[in-house]
Amino acid sequence: MTTLLLQAQQGGQMSFIIMILLMFVVMWFFMIRPQQKRQKEIRNFQNALKAGDKVVIGGGIYGTVRAIDLVTNKVEVEIARGTVISVDRNYVFADATQQQPAQ
Repeated sequence: MTTLLLQAQQGGQMSFIIMILLMFVVMWFFMIRPQQKRQKEIRNFQNALKAGDKVVIGGGIYGTVRAIDLVTNKVEVEIARGTVISVDRNYVFADATQQQPAQ
């Protein structure tokens, strides 16, 4: 009788462990994996920047890349005619031509 009770308890513990593992797999598949994919796309975009690209930088500012300094990892972005700002390359997030809706 006691062996039956011990086996039932172990079976319950095993199903609990399986449920926890299943929850982790589902969370990874729906939350962590898409975020890692998006970060990889942004990193590839940042590495492929070149002068003349229209970009969106942190804070939602649109501009055009004028120069890239790979040594200091800075990008000069023209945000208005004659107004050039220098930002870290990690703050260039998106291609502005893909961000604007079709009219």
